[in-house]
Amino acid sequence: MKILVAYRKDKVDRGVLDIAVKHAKAFDGEILIVTSFKGGSSTSKTQHQDEIDAEKDLESANAYFENCGVKCETHLLIRGLEAGEDIVSFAREKGVDEVIMSVKKRSKVGKLLFGSTAQVVILEARCPVLAVK
Repeated sequence: MKILVAYRKDKVDRGVLDIAVKHAKAFDGEILIVTSFKGGSSTSKTQHQDEIDAEKDLESANAYFENCGVKCETHLLIRGLEAGEDIVSFAREKGVDEVIMSVKKRSKVGKLLFGSTAQVVILEARCPVLAVK
């Protein structure tokens, strides 16, 4: 079983990681830890630093899963897509069986104005999505 964990250190509660470990152990699965950035044609110092920080965060999550005895891979996606689209597309490409992600409460107006990565993934993914609050 392949389990995709949508990961942004500042937006993911440790509970998401714990649940992913439980599922991976229960179903003899492997975890794909994924962070998505839209990227763009021009790169700024801030964008470059964000990518370096994201790589470090992915390494930290990878170490957590390895310490728990779970096989995992890290993926930093910079493919010009919004995060929700990117996660759904990557899940399809890799034949993912489950997506686990953190969600936060947002008003309807907030979703309208800013979009919702979780909303896109929940509505578009071809596999089950476990949304953890």
